[in-house]
Amino acid sequence: MSVCVDQMVTAYFDKIGQPQTAIESWHFCDNQDDADECAQLVLAGIKRATSPSLWWYEATNTALPQIGDLNVVTNFAGEAVCIIKTVAVDVVPYNQITEQYAFIEGEGDRSLAYWQKVHWPYYHRELADTGFAPCADMPIVCEQFEVVFP
Repeated sequence: MSVCVDQMVTAYFDKIGQPQTAIESWHFCDNQDDADECAQLVLAGIKRATSPSLWWYEATNTALPQIGDLNVVTNFAGEAVCIIKTVAVDVVPYNQITEQYAFIEGEGDRSLAYWQKVHWPYYHRELADTGFAPCADMPIVCEQFEVVFP
């Protein structure tokens, strides 16, 4: 059964007994297979971080995540999977991402080599048509989160 974002947000605020506020929703990645897989990894507690480039935030005029932010993670089709809460945000140069961080990002074999293998081409796609080009020391927004619902 698919869950719409509004239903999940209402259920979350009902559970915690607080007035409902708007929560942004989004999916990981730029394709269905990866987005759906990442959403399931988050739900399973394996994927606990995400890493867009700072330049993407600047190019799209998107606010940086803040500790305490709530977001609804969806699959690629926009169906709600879970609600996450941001617990840490750091800006780190690409070439200084650590094995530990790659592990908590939770994708593939969770190694730094795998993280670099899939993120480097992703950053090329993410930054296409922005005026920015990936480079070894580009700033990466390392957002860590925890699942708070369901």
